[in-house]
Amino acid sequence: MSYEFGEQKKVGIGLIGFGFFFTFLGVILFFDRGLLALGNIIWLSGVALLLGWHSTWQLFTKRMNYKGSVSFFVGLFLIFVRWPIFGIILEIYGSIVLFGGFWPSVKVALYQIPVVGWFLQYPVMFLDRMRRSFG
Repeated sequence: MSYEFGEQKKVGIGLIGFGFFFTFLGVILFFDRGLLALGNIIWLSGVALLLGWHSTWQLFTKRMNYKGSVSFFVGLFLIFVRWPIFGIILEIYGSIVLFGGFWPSVKVALYQIPVVGWFLQYPVMFLDRMRRSFG
């Protein structure tokens, strides 16, 4: 199965990647508040470009997603008011609750990327070969 990405979706994926990068740097550099906030803002704008503004709004305001939305935005607020460790923990929980249904689609899309897909599939292929050789 192949996905077609328009220019807006490609920019959204790039922004999400940069958001993860800045957030990762913020965590590595002892929870630097500025990098964490910048990573979150870039990540949110990437999600909005990838899904579309209307779909993003619906995702965060659906009644069944309130728990994830509230915890994500409270975590973002905690980062802004200098409680980055608790903020990042709440954001991770909120992201898992909000985007838990997207993981199968993300996995298929990541497998389609030439180098990344090989690195993700290689351990699975290796374990499958090991299982067949001992089975």
